[in-house]
Amino acid sequence: MNTIETDRITGAKVVLRGKRLEDAANDYAWRSDERLSRLDAAMTLRVPYEHFLVSYTDDISYHSPRRRRFAIDALDGKHIGNCMYYNIDRLKREAEIGIMIGDSDYWDKGYGTDAVNTLLKHIFSTTNIEKVYLHTLEWNIRAQQCFAKCGFVPLKKRRRYNGTFVVMEVRRADWLSHPTRGQKSAVKRKQEG
Repeated sequence: MNTIETDRITGAKVVLRGKRLEDAANDYAWRSDERLSRLDAAMTLRVPYEHFLVSYTDDISYHSPRRRRFAIDALDGKHIGNCMYYNIDRLKREAEIGIMIGDSDYWDKGYGTDAVNTLLKHIFSTTNIEKVYLHTLEWNIRAQQCFAKCGFVPLKKRRRYNGTFVVMEVRRADWLSHPTRGQKSAVKRKQEG
């Protein structure tokens, strides 16, 4: 069961928390890693750490109403990745999410799935967002399997930047109706039992 605290959202395996300056070294290392950049369809970071740190400091100081960023920590407090929801459209009641488990020691162990479910629970319990979508590279089957476990369904393929992406989405009602997610499903099980 996930619990929501101020600036801390606790899942079964991870804690999502606000980004801090102390995260800069890991974020720089992950964004400078060619393998991780390829998974994210991003350019590998090539600037010196000192330049990165200046822009990073500004970036974490600026809070935009169109995005919310989190660090992903394992329950022991180790920073293992990042996630966010962004492109928040309050009229359409939708947002896009992104996630990266940067520490490969935590791959294929359920941390990504827990982070996505924890983020979705936060979004669906604290905002009026009805639809969450994402773009994942067509060849990244591992990511697509993670997102499917979290209730996302593939909609279409889209050519974007330097790759072909699968657009996936999950809607609030569908996510909450799953037997192991959200408050509505717990109430439903209690009424039926």
